Amino acid sequence: MPGRLSLNRIALAVAAPVLAIAFSLLVTSVVLVVSGNNPIVAFTTMLEQLTKPRIQVNILNSATTYYLSAVAVAIGFKMNLFNIGVDGQYRLAAMLAAAVGGAVVLPAPLHIGLIIAVAMFVGAMWAGIAGLLKVTRGVSEVISTIMLNFIATGIVAYLLAPGRLAVETQGSNNIGTKPIPESGQVPGLPIIPGTKNEVYGLIVVAILVGIGYWFLLTRTRFGFDLRATGSSEPAAVASGVNVKKMVVYAMLLSGAVAGLVGMPQLLGSSYSYGLDFPTGLGFTGIAIALLGRNSPIGIAFAALLWAFLDNSSNSLEFEGVPKQAVLIMQGVIVLSVVIAYELVRRYRIRSVARDVGRQLAATAPEKEAVA
Repeated sequence: MPGRLSLNRIALAVAAPVLAIAFSLLVTSVVLVVSGNNPIVAFTTMLEQLTKPRIQVNILNSATTYYLSAVAVAIGFKMNLFNIGVDGQYRLAAMLAAAVGGAVVLPAPLHIGLIIAVAMFVGAMWAGIAGLLKVTRGVSEVISTIMLNFIATGIVAYLLAPGRLAVETQGSNNIGTKPIPESGQVPGLPIIPGTKNEVYGLIVVAILVGIGYWFLLTRTRFGFDLRATGSSEPAAVASGVNVKKMVVYAMLLSGAVAGLVGMPQLLGSSYSYGLDFPTGLGFTGIAIALLGRNSPIGIAFAALLWAFLDNSSNSLEFEGVPKQAVLIMQGVIVLSVVIAYELVRRYRIRSVARDVGRQLAATAPEKEAVA
């Protein structure tokens, strides 16, 4: 019986994302057929990209940033907090960390550590504002974090100007912070043969964040309180959990991880924060956290899937297929995964009820015999 229940639990956990992906493939195929394109050609072209070393490196690099963004969102989700402000948190953190990194010269480990520490601190403080507003004034974190995104955008735009934190880039119309010296740069990892491109060195940090996230949730009192508060706030209060403190701590932790989102790009590729720095990663993290069901392993697979879809979309245009088909697929995945999880949840409840009914029916004759 325990083995069967374990297999059922694993099957149900995998069923929702599989159903969502299958449904998205079906909808995308219908759209392609209606628009006069061959879905088999489109999907084959996308799969062929997996064999190219350069694309493999790009997928791993994109997945690294996606994973960090999704973990930041998932920390809030575990407590029923919707940190919509990851986008503003990581951009503000990356800009200020880049400014600090370009202004100092330290030995390599200390320089890199300082930049990362500044990014995590800025991200945590910016997210902490929403946490404090929620526990002191009852302001919804959804509203406050969205507004903080706009404020962060304004601050970045104000500071990213010549005469403040930005300098002009020679030979380009782009402006950005002062370049980070070599002592503050993280070298790439040549782990994919057949290409000169390298995987971000901070992929190691993303892996450590995933391990730390798993350990925090499953092996610490804080993680238990976090999950208990998210499952039932009244029950958590009855068991002695200080919900207000947990809200602030969760937002601080979520913001600290959000501060890391821009670090792989900053320290491994661009070495300064400019007008061309990636945006929108926070909202991508929301979709990936939903698809991965806030699980560290599930988020990893979801991040790789999302990175594959993003990096293979450009190849569709060479086959005459609009790359917007990938956007349709991603959108349908997000919408259908929520429905799929709800269907699986209802099936699990009915399945557990049936198992309990069978056990009660099996033990009833024994109890009557004893009586």
